[in-house]
Amino acid sequence: MGRKHYIIRVHGRVQGVFYRASARSHALALDLKGFAQNQHDGSVYIEAEGDEENLKQFVEWCRRGPDRAEVTEVLVEEVPLNHFSSFEVNRGKYH
Repeated sequence: MGRKHYIIRVHGRVQGVFYRASARSHALALDLKGFAQNQHDGSVYIEAEGDEENLKQFVEWCRRGPDRAEVTEVLVEEVPLNHFSSFEVNRGKYH
């Protein structure tokens, strides 16, 4: 299937519920690289890359999130590979 890079935007009650830390744990378990960060509008922005099947599993997890999250929308866009070396939780609100 090959490696792919997804931009994932998660909307709903996804800040203050350990969404980014949980996303990192799931990404690492699926051998994905990238990052997750909060946005000014209350959403979470994720870039993840790895095996296509693992990315699909990760997106399915993103649709649920951790127990306290209330996900209302998940938008996924495929973009060119960035060759991340790890999966990080970014503190800032950039995008």
